[in-house]
Amino acid sequence: MSIEQKVNKWLSAPFDSETQEKVRALQKKPDLLEDAFYTDLAFGTGGMRGLVGVGTNRINKYTLGKNSQGISHYLKETFPNQNIKVVIAYDCRNQSQSLAETCASVFTANGIHCYLFKELRPTPELSFAVRYLKAQAGIVLTASHNPPEYNGYKVYSADGGQLVPPEDQQIQKAIEKTPFEAIRFKGKPELLFKIDSEIDIPYRQSVRKVALHSQHKKNLSVVFTPIHGTSITLFPDILKSAGYENLHIVTEQAQPDGNFPTVISPNPEEKEALSLAVQKATVLAADIVLGTDPDADRLGVVIRDLNSNWYYLNGNQIMAVLTEYLLQKKKESGQLTSKHFIATTVVSTPLIEKMASAYNVQFKSTLTGFKWIGKLIQEHPELEFIGGGEESYGYLVGDEVRDKDALSTGLLACEIAESAKVSGRSIFHLLLDCYQKYGAFKERLVSITKEGKKGLEVIAQLMSSFRANPPESIGGIVVIRIEDYLTSQSLNVVSGQITPLSYPLSNVLKIILAEGSEIALRPSGTEPKIKFYFSVQAPYNPDVAWAHQEAQLEQKIDLFVNEIVPQ
Repeated sequence: MSIEQKVNKWLSAPFDSETQEKVRALQKKPDLLEDAFYTDLAFGTGGMRGLVGVGTNRINKYTLGKNSQGISHYLKETFPNQNIKVVIAYDCRNQSQSLAETCASVFTANGIHCYLFKELRPTPELSFAVRYLKAQAGIVLTASHNPPEYNGYKVYSADGGQLVPPEDQQIQKAIEKTPFEAIRFKGKPELLFKIDSEIDIPYRQSVRKVALHSQHKKNLSVVFTPIHGTSITLFPDILKSAGYENLHIVTEQAQPDGNFPTVISPNPEEKEALSLAVQKATVLAADIVLGTDPDADRLGVVIRDLNSNWYYLNGNQIMAVLTEYLLQKKKESGQLTSKHFIATTVVSTPLIEKMASAYNVQFKSTLTGFKWIGKLIQEHPELEFIGGGEESYGYLVGDEVRDKDALSTGLLACEIAESAKVSGRSIFHLLLDCYQKYGAFKERLVSITKEGKKGLEVIAQLMSSFRANPPESIGGIVVIRIEDYLTSQSLNVVSGQITPLSYPLSNVLKIILAEGSEIALRPSGTEPKIKFYFSVQAPYNPDVAWAHQEAQLEQKIDLFVNEIVPQ
């Protein structure tokens, strides 16, 4: 269907008069009209995410209503003659609550029991609720850390994990087959159930179960910011109930607000998003700063270095400290076996695989996106998942939840910091311990944004160019292996030998250099970006300050970036 045909459809029933008026307004702006209708939003790495507005390429009550109608058809065909249940949560974003209520109405209109949170709640609690209520599916309305003009629709399977193949493809087909005219918006109130404390209480208990290792009162001074998001609903209570009474919340960012007025981006990966928290922590002489993204699945951590200056941990460093601590605790208790496993993604630090080898546990690598780690847990019931994460500040402790969880991760980070403080040490000491044990690592993500239809074409061309003409060397270092996850092939550049990769097909290209550095490229599954992931390593020298060693590794990354990232 052409753009003109799509636009004409949206100018008549079943689309309401307000929607039609907005489409007419867009007709006066051809570029915006084209971007709103040139394609249909589809499921990416983290579900469906896009700009809010009218059109097939936008988040609105019709595109999400179509999603919910298609999923209803899928669920009724997949689970015939069953009491089908769907759980819905939403975050602080503008329209999240109204869109969640619209989706709930569509499900109940189709005879499906819908459990809708009364108020905004963290995404990991939705994952927990799906399993706890034994529902067949879950939905959360969120655009994670994207800018205010975005929203999204993430779908969860009965195991509490995000959709993965083949179910994601089956649901996508069911949605594509559903015309807008088929959406049933008039819900059945008797099938709608509002939930809050009946899930909050067991979820908080599960967080304490997987992340709390000591029960005594803590002296750790913690500054916390929810960055206007959902974690304010539960995390302060979780910390205080665990004994962290010296907790200080950034009041300017405590109120949920989809406009995120105090930050450029509500993303704890960005130092700017944590600046108010660090300022407060400086005044209070606090020990640690924690910040979560709007739907509370990503965690930012800022700690003191050896000179008491603030040090921003990146996602790989957070993952390294948490994983090492969990493995050490299991080992000390005598419970660690070869039936345990840890996991990370192909674009994250190689340090995690070294940990698995050192502790004689299994290591599993996945594609980018936490849904793949959730899938590993589901596929290996004979194994016990300890913890795992990805470079983008997402981590999961244990298997009570099947998605990254900033609340359990945040509690664990406080436990580690408190334990170290009692011993006269800090998380920074523990990070350096990891580097001394496994080697020094440094990573960096470089993203290039390309908006709209033309932007997608530019990103596709960049990927094609790297595939067609892969570099023979980068920064004067020879390329020894190229892994193409779109063709599932690993090429040994030296020998010419090709071996298969045991991953689902994905548009990822990874380049491994002779001295161990790794560079990966992939288009984002949730944003109009192409991402370059850099990981470099070197032997750790305990006689040289980490700042100096880190600067050398950063210089190496600079060299790589200048050579291969388009300017």
